[in-house]
Amino acid sequence: MNFKDDIFMTVLALCVVAFVIAQAVFFLVRAVKRAKELGIENSTIKNTVMSSALFTIAPAIGIVATVLTLASALGYVLPWIRLSVIGNISYEVTAATNAIEAYGLAGGISQEIKDPTVFGTIAWVMTLGSMMPLILTPIMIKKVQNRVGKAVSGNKAWADVMSAAAFIGLIAAFVARAIAGKGDPDITGDGAGVLSISALVFSIILMLILSKVAALPKMKWLESFAMPLSMIGAMVLVAVLAQVLPHGVAFMEWRG
Repeated sequence: MNFKDDIFMTVLALCVVAFVIAQAVFFLVRAVKRAKELGIENSTIKNTVMSSALFTIAPAIGIVATVLTLASALGYVLPWIRLSVIGNISYEVTAATNAIEAYGLAGGISQEIKDPTVFGTIAWVMTLGSMMPLILTPIMIKKVQNRVGKAVSGNKAWADVMSAAAFIGLIAAFVARAIAGKGDPDITGDGAGVLSISALVFSIILMLILSKVAALPKMKWLESFAMPLSMIGAMVLVAVLAQVLPHGVAFMEWRG
């Protein structure tokens, strides 16, 4: 067992997970107790708990996909710790990649991290970066809301435009990486190429299909699962494609 998955890291992960579960149980018990004090029927409370539990499945699938994405470079324990508390694939991958590149190492998370110093730096960058929203949000959110409210008060549609633009900008960064991202020429599959484009195309197609299916009667529940299922489906299809296509074609890169 290497340092990324040793006993210390495993025990640390178990402690973090135990704390998160204890916190969830604590608030669940208090919420149920308060609901009974308000006279809410037990059947309603039970249905609310069950529906909430079911809706956690979709985000959990996305979290598992993120852990698998980071595992090749960081092992399973650190991503498990990180995503048991806060985080998502867009932030975790970006933070880890930036920390790796700060050491002058190319390849990002596509290569295994064997240096404990680099690994420790990545852990600190991922953790400290995710803490900032928790600190800044209570301090800044009121001012931001007031300014945004003034900006969109005359045109409410502008709020939707701003929100969509921020999301599209985030997605565009990952799309650009798949199409023209420059990778380490010594690491196969690191740069933009056939597999990166295939992953992008497969995920878009799967998302469109699942969105159409979710719009059907009695299929509304699928809407929450569309994105994680698209991610996992694209990963599986790309893995199959890498085995089916000739090696020279599957691993061809124009930005390697």
